[in-house]
Parts: sequence; C-alpha cells; structure tokens
Amino acid sequence: MPSYQVNKEGVAHARKLIDAGEFDDTTEWSDAAPSASDANAVIEEHGYEEFGRWHLAIDTEASEGTKARYRFPYGDFHKVNRAALIHAKQRAAQNDHPDVEKAADELLQRLDAKRS
Repeated sequence: MPSYQVNKEGVAHARKLIDAGEFDDTTEWSDAAPSASDANAVIEEHGYEEFGRWHLAIDTEASEGTKARYRFPYGDFHKVNRAALIHAKQRAAQNDHPDVEKAADELLQRLDAKRS
C-alpha cells in the first residue's frame, strides 16, 4: 500500500480558501473535478508546487515532480469543493489513511461552520 502523509501546504491552502469564502458547496465532485488537461495547464503555468497545494496528501513513494505524488484533490484549482472533501474523507477511511481522513474532516467542519 502506498505511504501517504498529510500535505501540510495543501491543508493550509484549503483553510485559507475556506476562510475567504472560496468554496463550492453545491456542485458534485464528479462535475467539479478538474480534467487532466486542467491539471496539466496548472502544472505548465505554475509548476508542481501549485498543483500540490490542491491535494490533501503526498505519496512519499512517488517521485517528486509527478502528478502521482499528490493524492486526495479537494478543489478545481479555483475553489474548495465540499463534495471533494467528503469524497477524500471517505476514501481515506476506506483505505486506512487516518491522518488524511482527519485532515479532510477538519476542513469539512471548517467549511460547514463558514457556510452556516
């Protein structure tokens, strides 16, 4: 099983976006998830560092400078997507990544507090 660790920069970026009201709490993740070409455009324009900021986990076994290094996306490179956080939390729980599950849950609670 891959070794995942929480991407602290990604979590911090998500917190800032949520606090600024930059989130989507209506669009299903299947509709909001960025395409491969969207991801490639972000990498081309801003590099892997920016791409990585949109993910909750790092696969420590994957090479740096690859898409495979970043796991559990939470937004569309513009806004945090609530459904993506739910999806990440569920996938992390199913695949025994408790730290990632906790990070996703904390962000989800933060988003829900902000929207109420």
